[in-house]
Amino acid sequence: MDNKTKIPVYILSGFLGSGKTTVLLNMLEHCKNKGQHPGIILNELGQENVEGHLFEDKKVVELLNGCICCTIQDDLKETMDNLIAEMDSNPLDVLFIEGTGVANPLEIQESLLSKPYIDQFEIMSIITVLDASHYLEYQSVFSSSAEVRKLMKEQMVCGSLLLLNKTDLIRSEQLDKVIHKITKIAGVETEIIKCTYGQIEAGMLFEKRFQSISIGKQHSDIDHHHHSAVQAIKLEDFPAFQQKAFEKWLNQLPNNVLRGKGYVEIENSNQLYSFQYASKKVTFTPVPPTLIKKNIIILIGTGLNNEAMNNHCKQLLEGIL
Repeated sequence: MDNKTKIPVYILSGFLGSGKTTVLLNMLEHCKNKGQHPGIILNELGQENVEGHLFEDKKVVELLNGCICCTIQDDLKETMDNLIAEMDSNPLDVLFIEGTGVANPLEIQESLLSKPYIDQFEIMSIITVLDASHYLEYQSVFSSSAEVRKLMKEQMVCGSLLLLNKTDLIRSEQLDKVIHKITKIAGVETEIIKCTYGQIEAGMLFEKRFQSISIGKQHSDIDHHHHSAVQAIKLEDFPAFQQKAFEKWLNQLPNNVLRGKGYVEIENSNQLYSFQYASKKVTFTPVPPTLIKKNIIILIGTGLNNEAMNNHCKQLLEGIL
């Protein structure tokens, strides 16, 4: 393929709960309005994807139970091979790749710049989404681990566009401090766009911003110890419960729980809801009845295997909410 027929690729990066999926959904809506046919590669740390209902009628490949930039690197390449093989019968106009919240996009970039993928695909932008409301907390030596700080630095440095999301949740003087600290890490040449709910003008998201850089041995040998600090646990076989009680349960989760999502049944509703929990806030969305789902909760965070966490989860599973 020549450059005119390469499939444009947008890589979405960002730490847990930053709002990557929301940004992706906004970009997909833009594609729909233009009549484009997108492909989507979603990577999850856990064993199940509990956001599949958000991508109905889309060509989605799920890479589960690993990080796209290391433990399932071969799966990513196999997926790319399959997309190439199906291009004639199932052509794509654009490809989106959303890594886990602990993925370093440099390794995704490295794969796409290697043969044969560089002949078929063109990286347009690496979009890194940042949670403004928790940024200072994640960067603090008192409330965060060195592994998390290193990972976020990698994600920022690799980003060709930084989206500073959830800016409505902090005061203006705190926001100025966040922007100053991000600029010191990412450099003044990297554009930072402030937004809420991942909403920005679509043209800015789809601009070609990526510039190929040399990937030396120091990058290809990057250690992935940061993954050992982040785990996903799955909770199943719990009863329906009152919405307020469940919200209270979520808000009492230890601070080391950074993200929560899944499907829950609300009492007296006969309705299954998808929930998203991040930044100490939770949202509920009814799941279409055509999608048969089971009650399941995925919690993602650091150091989850402790007595306090086990007791908290036991409350849920014993139905005492």
